[in-house]
Parts: sequence; C-alpha cells; structure tokens
Amino acid sequence: MATDSASCTHSRRTVLGILAAAFAAITPSLAQGQSQQTIRLNVPFSPGTGPDLLARILSEELRQRWNQPVIVENKAGASGNIGTDAAARAAPDGNTLLVTVNTFVMNASLYRSIPYDPERSFAPIVEIATGVLALVVHPSINVNNFPELIAVARSKPGEINYASPGRGTPQHLAMELLKLTAKINLTHIPYPGSAGAVKDLAGGHVSAMFLPIHTALPLAEAGQIRILAVGSQARAPQAMHVPTLAELGVTDFDVDLWYGVLVPVDTPKAIVDRYNAVFNEILAQPGVRAVLDKQGLIAQGGSPERLAELIARDRMRWAKVVKDAQITSE
Repeated sequence: MATDSASCTHSRRTVLGILAAAFAAITPSLAQGQSQQTIRLNVPFSPGTGPDLLARILSEELRQRWNQPVIVENKAGASGNIGTDAAARAAPDGNTLLVTVNTFVMNASLYRSIPYDPERSFAPIVEIATGVLALVVHPSINVNNFPELIAVARSKPGEINYASPGRGTPQHLAMELLKLTAKINLTHIPYPGSAGAVKDLAGGHVSAMFLPIHTALPLAEAGQIRILAVGSQARAPQAMHVPTLAELGVTDFDVDLWYGVLVPVDTPKAIVDRYNAVFNEILAQPGVRAVLDKQGLIAQGGSPERLAELIARDRMRWAKVVKDAQITSE
C-alpha cells in the first residue's frame, strides 16, 4: 500500500508539474490578450501606395519580433471607404488592424454617408509617419516663387489650372485650402490617380499641383517642374532649401499627409498598448527611419491619445475646408 501511495503521489506531482509548465507557457499569450492567430494589416488602398508601403514594413518587423504570422490585405475602393468599413466590422480581438492615411478623416466630410465614423468606430494605436507635400508649378507659367504665383493667379482668376489624383484627395484639399487662405482662384483638374496627373504636370498640360516631396524632387532636378514651397510646419529634411508656406506668409497652413494604425473600437486596452509599444520600438530603429526617409516619409510614433487628438482636430479642420470650398465627392 505504501508503495502504491508513493507511486500515486509521484504521479500526481508529475501531472501537476506538466500542467504548471503548460500554464506557464501560455500565460504570456493570455496576458497579451491575443492568440497566435494570423495578424492582418488591412490597407484600404492599392499596393504601392503610402499606407501599403508602411504596412509591409510594419508587418515584417512585427513578424520577426512576435514570431507570429502577419499579412497585409489590400481592400481598395471608394477612396478607402470599402477597406475601412471592413476593418471597422472586424472582431475587436487585436488580429485585424487598419493602416491608413488622413483621407480616412477627410471622407467624413466629403461623403453624405460613410459606413464608419473615424472617431467612434476605431481605437487609435499610433501615428506612423508623415509625408511632406510640396507646392509645384510647371515652368511654362513663368513663375519662380510663391509671391509670383499669387500675383499671376490674382491677375488671371481661374486661368491657372492644377491637378490632383482625384476629388477629395489630400492633394486636392490642400490646394483648396491654399485658395481659400491666399484668396486666389485656380481651376481644378482631377485625375483618376497620381500617375496621369504627374505625367501631365511634367508635360505642361496642367500648371500646378501639390506633390509628395520625394516625387517632386527628381522632377525638379530634371527641370520639369519648379518647387515653390512645402505645406508642412517645418522644412522638409529632404529639401531644406525649400521654404514653408508659413514662412512665406500663409498662416496656419499644415497639409502634411499623416499615416496611422487603428483597431476596431472595443479592442481591449492591453492589446492597444502592446501594439503601441512595439510600433514605437519599430519606428525608433535607424534602419526603418532610413527606409522611410528614402520614400519622403518622416517616422513619428507617440501615444494612442496623440493620434486620437490628431484625428479629432483634422476632422474639424477639413470639414470647414470642404464646406467653405463647396467640395463634394462627386
């Protein structure tokens, strides 16, 4: 009997030891609030766009750090509304993230009805990066600086045209804000995407445009366009010789593209904080910052609250521009 009792005790200890080891192994995952399911970075735009580039950088870094499958899913259409709606409807379990650009906020004012709310449908995680927009002109309109552009525009109302990748895009709204602020009249020529707009700008078929700085610099070096200013609060690191519009007298003008990561509302705070911490680590890496710099992007980071404040502020600002300029999505 004693032998049997000792044997049973030993068996129980062995089983308990195995269970304890198993529990210790799964405890980190439980504490993190996530399973080892595939993480999906939802990009509501086509491959090759800014949000897509950033999502692919983050997905690879995340995969290496967490040893967990991470994929990028492009769900383009309706100026980002289709993919954004899909992300909003996903389970709030931390396995579906939205990687987007500030069109996400602008759409709330442009469309009479969208299937999500930028502030109520999502929990912000982090601002990933910003991209500088440059005000450029074709040499054929014979202006060498911003004051000259204003003078010509005021002397010939509506005769100077400008291109954008489409109605309601950040480039479109940036120029409409400039028109309102500088009290000038330019004619909008919308294109179905950036490629055709940039091609016609370089060819002189349209006269002006707001372009991402990394797109503008090679064209300026080739003499195809002239960069007059940048629309950010500070000079672009890639073009420190180019003044800001604020320096040239256009007050309260900041039209940076900004990119952010969000999750469906009701995602547990522990998951939001965990993602925020890892993305801040990723964005602090010199190698990552160098890759972004080559694409004309400046790594950001910060708290979820910072992104939430940016979304709320931009929503009000662009709503006013859309109303004052009488812009519609159609």
